[in-house]
Amino acid sequence: MASSTHLFLLAATFSAIIGIAAAATAAAPSAAGLNNLTDILTKGGQYNTFIRLLKSTQVGQQIQSQLNNSFNGLTIFAPTDNAFNNLKAGTLNGLSAQDQVNLVLSHVLPRFYSLSTFQTASNPVSTQASGPGGVYTVNVSSTTNQVNVTTGVVETQVNNALDTNFPLAVYSVDKVLLPTELFGPKPPEAAPVAVAPSKPPAKGRPTKGDTAAQSVAEAPADAASHPSSAGRLMAGAAVVGFLGIVSIL
Repeated sequence: MASSTHLFLLAATFSAIIGIAAAATAAAPSAAGLNNLTDILTKGGQYNTFIRLLKSTQVGQQIQSQLNNSFNGLTIFAPTDNAFNNLKAGTLNGLSAQDQVNLVLSHVLPRFYSLSTFQTASNPVSTQASGPGGVYTVNVSSTTNQVNVTTGVVETQVNNALDTNFPLAVYSVDKVLLPTELFGPKPPEAAPVAVAPSKPPAKGRPTKGDTAAQSVAEAPADAASHPSSAGRLMAGAAVVGFLGIVSIL
């Protein structure tokens, strides 16, 4: 009798452990299965350009890895294909590879926001592209029925939620969130300092150096053709003396 009771208790305990494990597994599915970003966007049906950018920049892999190792979760603003089509032709192709990465990362917030918790967001809100300098931020304004997000270049309404299962929230937006750092007005370049050209000496008029040299060169000729006053007096005295000798003779 005791052995039967013991076996019964062991079996009951074992069944309870299996039940608890199964319940825990069902309550906490893997992030990769529940929050696969590409699957969410593909199911939405109008985010092909954004999916392509996520793959070409490898930001999609970065997001998936962070979801599997993050306690804060992520929030993503997903522009529709029409949002990209409304951009000026060549906008994406004109960006460098690193700028394309920053463009995609500026659509990702480094924490999970439900529509209600947007009301507690403190502006400016950092994005995954933000660095120590506080760049690539957005501002979020929220009321009871509407959430708007602006970059300083564009502003758009946050539309329907594609997924809001922690750790990932994905919201549709009708405009590409163009960062000020990439698409804002550029500071004016400093005007070059004008340097007045040096004027050549006037034709036919000697320079100061030429005048001095000419004076030195002409000095002997002037001295020879114009004797000094002392020389003229000596010459006159010689003539007077000569005439006196002649008169005596």
